[in-house]
Amino acid sequence: MKKLPSVKDLTVKKKTVLLRTDYDVPLKRQKAKAKSQTLEVAETTRIEESLPTINYLLEQQAKVIIISHLGRPEGKKISDLSLKPVADFLNSKLFRKVRSCFAGQFKIKNFSGFKIANNLFLLENIRFWPGEEKNDLNFAQNLAFLGDFYVNDAFACAHRQHASVVGLPKFLPSAFGFDFLKEIEILSKIRNNSSRPVVAIFGGAKEDKLEVLAEFLKWVDFVLIGGKLPVLINDLKFKIANLEKVFVADLNLEGKDITLESAEKFKKIIAKAKTIIWAGPMGVFENSLYELGTKMIAQAIVNSKAYTVIGGGDTETALTKFALDKKVDYISSGGGAMLEFLAKGTLPGIEAITKKNFKF
Repeated sequence: MKKLPSVKDLTVKKKTVLLRTDYDVPLKRQKAKAKSQTLEVAETTRIEESLPTINYLLEQQAKVIIISHLGRPEGKKISDLSLKPVADFLNSKLFRKVRSCFAGQFKIKNFSGFKIANNLFLLENIRFWPGEEKNDLNFAQNLAFLGDFYVNDAFACAHRQHASVVGLPKFLPSAFGFDFLKEIEILSKIRNNSSRPVVAIFGGAKEDKLEVLAEFLKWVDFVLIGGKLPVLINDLKFKIANLEKVFVADLNLEGKDITLESAEKFKKIIAKAKTIIWAGPMGVFENSLYELGTKMIAQAIVNSKAYTVIGGGDTETALTKFALDKKVDYISSGGGAMLEFLAKGTLPGIEAITKKNFKF
């Protein structure tokens, strides 16, 4: 892939930049005596990974309006999916000397959100507006009226055909943030220069993983399939090519974990790998009754001598549960986006910017 345009290619001084980030983070209720407990951010990694781009833009004297989503409100305003806790965290992280650690409210045209500083704003959950997930171009244009430039630093959302991902670049000069570019650099090396054999492990319950299987089989040596995917393969009558490369796990009687025999078979293949890509747990690991398959695979991966790349929130949560998250080489912020990029070498969010004719 040719060099992607960076935020550094934009002349943003004294301009307004719309910055797409991925703040789809877990929240928790504060432990307080008050009956109405407010929400706070439970895991801050995704927010902190966006800070280099935010700080760069602020250093360039740009006004920054951050756009993000949280959860799946489906075009409705849901108080528990407000980005207010994220705004408060950003305020405390970036402006610790400010007396108040709470972000204020702001409204601009048809949009509302939170004022973190005089030149830093966070729009309310963009999925509160139906036009976002419908990729409504009128909605995207209304968003574009808020700024002079668009920067995408939300790799995990780049496979989505949503207004703030693929619509906005139609109306504004656009580029990518630092975290997005880092993801592409690392994953491009995996796709183009991996040490062999390469083993891809698909788990979880999302059938979109099956949609990229054929592309993966063109360049990986083995694909191991667990989680709910074996059930989906059967229900959808999904036909798998290159059967000699693909190993589908058997599930236990409840269908909530792979069998011990399948886990042992997977471990032997993993032990021979030089590169491992893992997206999706092997079972309902949150329940200790069904965690064994995921735990065995996770342990086998960190025990291997392979370069290991992990993607997806559930996979990362599983690694954290088993205290193995610090023992893998790279954790991508995206599950679906990571797999689609590794399969196709591009994403809708990349194409939306690189196919433009704007000159910086």
